[in-house]
Amino acid sequence: MGNLCFGIDLGSNNLKVYCKEGDRIIQQKNMVAVENKKNMIAYGDEAYAMYEKAPAHIEVSYPMSYGNIGSINNLEVFLKSLLEKTTKGALKGADYFMALPTDMQDRVFTTLIQDAGLKARSINMVDMPVAAGLGLGINVKEAQGVLVVDVGADTTEVSILSLGGIVMSRLIKVGGNQIDEAISSAIRREHNYFIGSKTAEQVKKALAYAVIPENAAEEKMKICGRNMVLGLPAMLEIDAKFVSESIKDVLKQIMDTVKVVLERTPPELGVDMIQNGIYLTGGSSQLKNLDLMIHNATGINVVKDENPEQCIARGLARIINEREFRSLTFTTKEQEYH
Repeated sequence: MGNLCFGIDLGSNNLKVYCKEGDRIIQQKNMVAVENKKNMIAYGDEAYAMYEKAPAHIEVSYPMSYGNIGSINNLEVFLKSLLEKTTKGALKGADYFMALPTDMQDRVFTTLIQDAGLKARSINMVDMPVAAGLGLGINVKEAQGVLVVDVGADTTEVSILSLGGIVMSRLIKVGGNQIDEAISSAIRREHNYFIGSKTAEQVKKALAYAVIPENAAEEKMKICGRNMVLGLPAMLEIDAKFVSESIKDVLKQIMDTVKVVLERTPPELGVDMIQNGIYLTGGSSQLKNLDLMIHNATGINVVKDENPEQCIARGLARIINEREFRSLTFTTKEQEYH
């Protein structure tokens, strides 16, 4: 296997690509800007800068939603443009390793690479929870139960891994974006203010807690929105206690899913989890005190990833660079790539 090799994690919010050449991870917002429904004029972070600011003839959107591809044509152009820029156009004969979401058919991702005109030498799939486990530094091929809670932008997946496979997995369509929406809804309902999704995300990062601290009311920030009574832009001050209370119902869905998986875990694997802890990853796992909420509800220690957004990409890097994990990949049946 040559140096021209890529590990790709197509997240709903961020696209991460591991490049073997240079041993680096490229991360861009998984977003495209299309002019007059025809021409892509920007992608990635550049398109995100246009989000909620573009005129009517420019549509800025996410080509992925809830872990599924919403606009395969736009994603093909985005991915090819990004990889060509990274390699200065020399893409022919590359090997691709794709992190496959649990509810996604592998042929969809194969088609994405083929139709993008990337001229791949091989296209290999890796189950996303398995890649996440490797990215967390775990040897998932061992006979031990590992519980991984992956909180993404649109989905949360709770998986039990052992012997290189998925023993049990449960996926719900709840993630960071739904937390943002809960914050926006609470501000609209309680204060008659309308805020954009970017502002809601900023509020989440600054003030949202899964477990509310005693001094939450003292943590405050001013945000700009539209006063729905006056119909004019205005400033509003909110505190951490209000924000944290607004997201409790969303977080309960995540916690209930963790409990359901634990309740159905075979006893021998449960012992491993008590010893090793619950592993928490995914970009939205950075919510303050989320690990404490899970620990309080389960009594099991929680291990947080230091860089959760790139965890899956790191796992793909291990598969590419460490031959012992190559057996964890699979391909679509009897496909030939040119």
